[in-house]
Amino acid sequence: MTRLKERIISLIGATGPIPVSEYMALCLFDPDDGYYTTREPFGAAGDFVTAPEISQMFGELVAVWLYQAWQEAGRPRPATFAEIGPGRGTLMKDMLRTWSRIDPEFIAGTSFAMVETSPRLAEIQRATLAGQGAEPDWHQTIDTLPRQPLFIIGNELFDAVPVRQFVHAGETWRERMIGLDDNDELRFFAGAGSVDPTLLPDDASDAPEGAIAELAPARSALMAAIAQRIAAQGGAGLFIDYGHLRPGIGDTLQALRRHRPEDVLANPGEADLTSHVDFAALAAAVRSHGLDAQLTTQGEFLLGMGLLERAGALGANADEQARQAISGAVERLAGPDAMGELFKVLKIVQP
Repeated sequence: MTRLKERIISLIGATGPIPVSEYMALCLFDPDDGYYTTREPFGAAGDFVTAPEISQMFGELVAVWLYQAWQEAGRPRPATFAEIGPGRGTLMKDMLRTWSRIDPEFIAGTSFAMVETSPRLAEIQRATLAGQGAEPDWHQTIDTLPRQPLFIIGNELFDAVPVRQFVHAGETWRERMIGLDDNDELRFFAGAGSVDPTLLPDDASDAPEGAIAELAPARSALMAAIAQRIAAQGGAGLFIDYGHLRPGIGDTLQALRRHRPEDVLANPGEADLTSHVDFAALAAAVRSHGLDAQLTTQGEFLLGMGLLERAGALGANADEQARQAISGAVERLAGPDAMGELFKVLKIVQP
């Protein structure tokens, strides 16, 4: 049993069951034993691989999109280019290299920022970005970013923001809680609290007994805060994650450890917990601030930005093994049976 699991069992025993959102927050962000505060989960040696770790092409194309957004905004100076939830810094490293190649003066006159809540990951990011020719500033929240035009990227950010779950029980939808069974083991059950059914997806009324619905007010609040900054100061945003373009009924909460799925309640603090992102809700938060929210799939976005052309350029002078690796990366990033359809892209631009 993990140390965090012992603490959660003691907490529930003392104060009663906790909602899924609180459990998820403890597992991921507990200061002493949380997943993101105690380990480096990225890459083949970790628990999962993100798009920037698959190929440099991902970061290069994201950099081009942000640079084009800056140009379309009138090339404002000063401006901040930020990454929120930056992993181990691979994406920012690839973006900085790309910007320095296409416009060295842009690098010299722009400020860069990393928004990271984990001190451990921030140190890893500093090591990754050492010697890149630009000195990013680190922030724990977007609130401390400079009050100037903001061009921001978030890759696989929102899936880790805690989600609330509700279970269809009789005539109502009750909040899904985590409590203890007769053997003091963690288990799910329907709590006493209910939710206004008008907040649920349209198909909730036809859902069977025991069906699960998910709402993520914390995600919408974070997106609203980002949109508010862009609406007030100018800029653009790009957010990429796995999820759905239209909300629906279903339990998407999952745990991943050593690249394999496992029981969500098995190893708190030692497995990544995520759920699918409701992109319609994020887009609504953006539009409520008068901005344009454009939705597409990762495959469509990367292909539209020139993924195949960049792959061809990289492979032109490469050996056969390298060309096969590049081809495999293209398929993983944009293929319909890989990340291309499951992952969605939200573009935030001025109307």
